Amino acid sequence: MEEPSQIESHMTRRDFVAYTAAVAATPLVPRSLFGQEKVKPDSRFNGVQIGTITYSFRSMPGTADDLLNYVIQCGISSVELMGEPAEQFAGAPTLEQPRWPRRGEEITEEQRAQFRAARQARAEAIKEWRTSASMDRFQALKRKYNDAGVNIHIIKFNDIGPNMSQAELNYCFNVAKTLGAKGITTEISEEKARFLAPFAAEHRIMIGFHNHTQVNASSWEAPFSHGEYLGMNLDVGHYVAGTNESPIPIIERYAEAGRILSLHIKDRKLNNGPNMPFGEGDTPLGLILQLMKRNKYTFPADIELEYEIPEDSDAVAEVKRCVEYCRNALADAPEPQNPMRPR
Repeated sequence: MEEPSQIESHMTRRDFVAYTAAVAATPLVPRSLFGQEKVKPDSRFNGVQIGTITYSFRSMPGTADDLLNYVIQCGISSVELMGEPAEQFAGAPTLEQPRWPRRGEEITEEQRAQFRAARQARAEAIKEWRTSASMDRFQALKRKYNDAGVNIHIIKFNDIGPNMSQAELNYCFNVAKTLGAKGITTEISEEKARFLAPFAAEHRIMIGFHNHTQVNASSWEAPFSHGEYLGMNLDVGHYVAGTNESPIPIIERYAEAGRILSLHIKDRKLNNGPNMPFGEGDTPLGLILQLMKRNKYTFPADIELEYEIPEDSDAVAEVKRCVEYCRNALADAPEPQNPMRPR
């Protein structure tokens, strides 16, 4: 498929959003009546699995139980679960951490040293706990989510890599398998790819490399050369902001090769612009979702809420908005015959 230009991608998305906005929406989660059993969430729309990374709820209390509650409220049936709440549920040690200053706040060298020391102490405590942790609590976590109608399709261990012992690495892959996850996500790195490839192959669990704005169309070639269980967790918003290019050719290329573990969907402006509410940036989200529907891609499209939450809202309400956008974009309605028109 020929890559659309910036303007074509932008205009096609704008027209598509205007078109799909008229599609009638139904309630995200049917309510139970007169004590009837609640209907489980289902966010597979016309064959496309819409999920979310639980990082989207970072502004709210974040235990595994809290996150499950938010996800159900949003009508979402599949998640990429952050490693920390999963491990806390399983009994990992919790050490109080000093608050890292917000952007623009001044910090003394003493405060910086205290933060680093606390972070290192926590890392050492977690490392020791991981090497002897039972999988029983992770099995209980899987049951809790599955019984509520939510699948844990990915676990995110951002620290997975060369600094881990073999025992700790095997722990991470065993957690993924116990939770029923197809893969583990982490930041893109050829060093990590080279190191993790044999472990991923042994456990048959894919590593999905996540990008920010530092990548281009060829950035995954070197990491992928190290093993067949290395894939991508393509953040389409970051890709558009960093390259000013459509991610659709990348999706088509690597989907055909079986290298996509998941997408992160968000809307960003070109030229490293800000995160925006869905439909207000330059990321061709409608076209991406329609591509997934048309080609029957089975990997999930996970909402990652990163735009600024309005003062009168919260993360749950905004993720609901994102789900509704995706539902409308995937609605079973005829596509416009001529979506292009002059500005």
